[in-house]
Amino acid sequence: MPASTWFITGCSTGLGRSLAEAVLKRGDRAVVTARDVSKVQDLESANPDTALALALDVTDPAQITRAVEAAIDRFGEVDVLVNNAGYGYRAAVEEGDPADVQALFDTNFFGAVAMIRAILPSMRGRRSGTIVNISSIGARISPEGSGYYAATKAALEAMTVSLRKEVAPLGITAFSVEPGGFRTDFAGRSLTQSAEAIADYADTAGKRRKENDTAHGTQAGDPDRAAEAMIAVVESGRAPSMLLLGDDAFEGFGTVLDTMRDERAEWESTSRSTGFDAPAA
Repeated sequence: MPASTWFITGCSTGLGRSLAEAVLKRGDRAVVTARDVSKVQDLESANPDTALALALDVTDPAQITRAVEAAIDRFGEVDVLVNNAGYGYRAAVEEGDPADVQALFDTNFFGAVAMIRAILPSMRGRRSGTIVNISSIGARISPEGSGYYAATKAALEAMTVSLRKEVAPLGITAFSVEPGGFRTDFAGRSLTQSAEAIADYADTAGKRRKENDTAHGTQAGDPDRAAEAMIAVVESGRAPSMLLLGDDAFEGFGTVLDTMRDERAEWESTSRSTGFDAPAA
């Protein structure tokens, strides 16, 4: 199979770093990006012919334009865009600071949208390409204290489903990835939270604040295996609309589906009672 060019955002740590390393190890080309380019420069140094390290803040339109132009100038095309840049934010809904929430959406959702809009024209021109948007099982299970983070990922997934339908006739694939807990820095340095903690939420959102959460460093997910799984799905040519990664994601998604099915059945008569000719519930 010919070598592909991957453009991966958020490569300094975690899943993005593991994916970049796996892509380069197998002989593909990779545009590896981070806000601090020094944190990915080693990837280019170790792979001077196949890696291009670039500074990229996905909330900066000018940087996006420069990075995409540099990628195309160097490698001619981008076959796979992976929108991985993002971070976590914990707060009860009432605790969330509006500026924090806006910044979260600017990175996790609007940053991915900006990257897609920058790279899609070249993919459309070639009638080929794959767009991978890294979401989270949090978009489905919506834990206490993660409402805003879950909302950014739910928005990303909904947009991806529409995008997938729009670009499929053009030879382009788009899908989301929902990882569970992986042993990365996501729940450590990369996790932010509200400055305010309201006492009434101590037993719900409060239990998941950084000072009370002991899960960091013990997650069952192996980011290197996640990288191999994502590569395999991209190469399969039949990517699902959404890929679950990890036992916890697989089980959690199943629980959400079961609950939704039960509630749908319980309230069926009410749901069907709203037409002009429908019988009363």
